[in-house]
Amino acid sequence: MIDVKHIHKTFYVPGEVKALVDVSASIEPGEVVVVCGPSGSGKSTFLRCLNRLERADSGHIIIDGIDVLHPKTNINKVRAEVGMVFQSFNLFPHKTVFENIALAQHVVRKRSKKECAKKTAFLLDKVGISDKSAAYPDNLSGGQQQRVAIARALAMDPKVMLFDEPTSALDPEMIGEVLEVMKKLAQEGMTMVVVTHEMGFAREVADRIIFMDAGGIVEVGPPEHFFTNPEHERTKLFLNQIL
Repeated sequence: MIDVKHIHKTFYVPGEVKALVDVSASIEPGEVVVVCGPSGSGKSTFLRCLNRLERADSGHIIIDGIDVLHPKTNINKVRAEVGMVFQSFNLFPHKTVFENIALAQHVVRKRSKKECAKKTAFLLDKVGISDKSAAYPDNLSGGQQQRVAIARALAMDPKVMLFDEPTSALDPEMIGEVLEVMKKLAQEGMTMVVVTHEMGFAREVADRIIFMDAGGIVEVGPPEHFFTNPEHERTKLFLNQIL
């Protein structure tokens, strides 16, 4: 589903920061891959490059057979197939929960109002907030807002879901409700790439874990290997600090 080949990304703000250095990875359809690492390791930049919110300087990113970096690629068409959930919820504050979820369906997918209403009601039930359809984002908890953001991304029927530290802005008691929604998606076979520090989620749900440091991939492996028998000293140091 996703094939990343030798991508590089450098920022110049100020000075030179090599955010990604020769990064290659592949994600199979239906696979859940967790990307973890210390702050500044390049994991969020890697995720944002997948749908070209950041443009890699070189290399190739193939999503469902389309080269994201090719100059003739219609990136908006690619993004319609790749849902993304951020740390901040990015909801429209002046629109209701229902309107936030229905808008892109109508504009991008060209669905009728009846189709949008049916899909939105289904997704609100799926993420456990069907009673909040008429509420505005400011009247919701952080966990509820993030679940709206997930429902909004799912409304486009994406082939891939990207999550950039989706629980990092939440109070501890709200983290679980968002992770539960993500676990259900994984069980249903959604292809997911998740940047997170929630190691319990990674251990339980991930098919593979990618550990990044200093802009590169240090280690890749299934959770049982990653947590119990990591190969690299940098991985062991990271796990000793967070577990």
